[in-house]
Amino acid sequence: MPSFKEVQYYLAGLWLLLRMDTRGFQYLDISDRGMLRSFWAILWSLPSIGISWLWWQQAYLSAMPPETSTGMAFFLRLALVEAASWLTPLVLAGVLLMIFRFGDKFAPVVVVVNWLGLPTSYLNALLIALLAFIPGSGGLVAILWLGLMMAIVFSLARMLRMICGTHPLFIGTLTLVLLIPTMLLTDFLQRFLGIYPPG
Repeated sequence: MPSFKEVQYYLAGLWLLLRMDTRGFQYLDISDRGMLRSFWAILWSLPSIGISWLWWQQAYLSAMPPETSTGMAFFLRLALVEAASWLTPLVLAGVLLMIFRFGDKFAPVVVVVNWLGLPTSYLNALLIALLAFIPGSGGLVAILWLGLMMAIVFSLARMLRMICGTHPLFIGTLTLVLLIPTMLLTDFLQRFLGIYPPG
């Protein structure tokens, strides 16, 4: 598992790529081994993921009859949704990269997407905390969440451009493939698994 210092190093690499600085690649392990190690970002994200799960459980229970309870099965289903939402876009991106003959870019794309998911997860948890502890903050959180989504799209597109080169249409398509399926799949699986608040 990468140490905290290594994670800081990787995030510094992402920041350089965001600034269109090629030195960012020197901070990231974009080998096949580095690609596999980048999935440790999921484990590093667990505290923030746990916050979102607890908030989702409360939202679910508040929309259900008072006698409703949730057990370990509820969180296992949330874990399944989380895993599918994290992995499926990467698989789809891999297919797209192979179709357009960018297969050699798959490892760096996975590395960048996985480590970018780490700060994104904690920023999302921060918005959830604002929603949970500050009454009447729903409108503000919605605006901040929209801003976060725009920042993610902008950041990811710039980093993908650094990896794949200046192909605007392809970069735009790849960015959408990495983001849109996550939202659609999350909503579908939550409803399918019965962990979506009714109403």
